[in-house]
Amino acid sequence: MHVFDKIINYRDRPRGSESKLNTFADGIKIIKTIVHLFADYKPLQFFSLISLLLFLISGAFVLPVIQEYFETGLVKRFPTLIACGFGFMAAMISFFSGVILQTIRHKERREFEIALNQVITLSKLLP
Repeated sequence: MHVFDKIINYRDRPRGSESKLNTFADGIKIIKTIVHLFADYKPLQFFSLISLLLFLISGAFVLPVIQEYFETGLVKRFPTLIACGFGFMAAMISFFSGVILQTIRHKERREFEIALNQVITLSKLLP
């Protein structure tokens, strides 16, 4: 990869012209880009955060149901219990998706380094 500097001329905006920047819309685009880059470059951390969030939310909702079961022996809020079960499963799926994507990313990075070393070796052989 060849990198070089390109000198450019900077000039001020003409008088009377308006900026095309929009603070909130551009800010949202930047935040979305940061989230996408974080998910691409650190998939395990990204999906672990999602997993932790789902786990904590599900845990917060299931604790009263479990407490009620131990006090009365009955579960009166089956929909909450079922939704929490799905929340726990989604947390596990999210975590293991992060593990799989991190493994794939690690493998692709290793393959890139091998290919880069081959290119460097070939470039040294050529006159």
